[in-house]
Amino acid sequence: MGYAREGETPLFPPSFQSSLADTPTAFMADIAQFRAFGRETARETVAGIPYYANAFWTAKQRQAHALHEVSYRACFKPQLPQFFIDRLTKPGDTVCDPFMGRGTTAIEAARLQRRAFGNDINPLSLLLTRPRLTPISLTDIEAGLGEVDWQAGEITRDDLLAFYHPSTLKQLEALKIWLGGRAPLADVSPEPVADWIRMVAINRLSGHSPGFFSVRSMPPNQAVSVATQQKLNAKHGLTPPPRDVAELIYKKSKALLRDGCLGGGMGFRLQTGDAGGVDLPAGSIDLTITSPPFLDVVDYAADNWLRCWFAGIDVDSIAIARHKNEADWAAMVRRVLADQARLVRVGGHVAFEVGEVRGGTVLLERLVWQAAAGLPFDRLGVIVNTQDFTKTAHCWGVANGHKGTNSNRIVLLRRE
Repeated sequence: MGYAREGETPLFPPSFQSSLADTPTAFMADIAQFRAFGRETARETVAGIPYYANAFWTAKQRQAHALHEVSYRACFKPQLPQFFIDRLTKPGDTVCDPFMGRGTTAIEAARLQRRAFGNDINPLSLLLTRPRLTPISLTDIEAGLGEVDWQAGEITRDDLLAFYHPSTLKQLEALKIWLGGRAPLADVSPEPVADWIRMVAINRLSGHSPGFFSVRSMPPNQAVSVATQQKLNAKHGLTPPPRDVAELIYKKSKALLRDGCLGGGMGFRLQTGDAGGVDLPAGSIDLTITSPPFLDVVDYAADNWLRCWFAGIDVDSIAIARHKNEADWAAMVRRVLADQARLVRVGGHVAFEVGEVRGGTVLLERLVWQAAAGLPFDRLGVIVNTQDFTKTAHCWGVANGHKGTNSNRIVLLRRE
């Protein structure tokens, strides 16, 4: 496993097994009776699977900690992990996400004083997550930006002028040079300030407002190709404007830190690797909250090509999964759940979120349910969180008559 780093507090102290005693939970009963937002939970069993549908958490992103405001394609809201962490763990427990993405689960676990573990096949995920788990100050960020020789950059890729003014692109190249000396990609313990500045820069590379380095482009969680950006420029008469890279990084840093930093929390550990073979001790996880790639719906490599360019990641060398059929996707899920059966302690839980794909015509939660059969898990049910349903049939994927219900679908498993 490469690019690993742990927080100052050990993730698994010698006494960690003292927290592994089985504690029965009434969680599903609470779900069935839940009505915090004024609705009763709708319940139905379909194909032998118990479903529980309600608005279980708010859809308002701004009610979450500001540190979560890092864009990433197909990520879930922080309220999802918070809901399960609050109810299924206690402070000091360990929360895991083998498909870390932008690090939502890890950030929320640390915020709630749990030990955080995150894994992803793409080292970009680590670069997005690690800085926000490490104490940082605006003063140090400003000082770090002041150390960069902003005149040192030279344009090495003319095609990127479709996105950037020449002066902006030279600043980005200068910043890459500075980061190469302060926070090399393979460094497991880079300078926190450089690590933070890189993370923010990655998230300002392209977007649809003047807060980004680029000309107006697609939303920041999806970088279009050079050819597509050239077409957008021609169609809308766009010319990349000059941007002050340091100013925009500082401005975004101030926004991310408006609720404060996490200060190290209870300790964390991040690594890159296969989600089906996580390098952790058996029985060391209290709760896993994760969301895998959904078939071939999202092309993470294509979406993140510009970010990988800036970070120096060879995206073609990373085995990012894109499963084009249900059987292959289900086999991947089975392999991941088999590893989770090793990692999660008896009485611990796995909350496996799959959302909706292909207009609700493919119900991935049923594939997860089947993949868990025969493993040492008690399959508790499927929790459907939705803010936009008017009748029960919409939630079960039965003739809903439109493209979907804007829901999260979470298969909840309990380790036997």
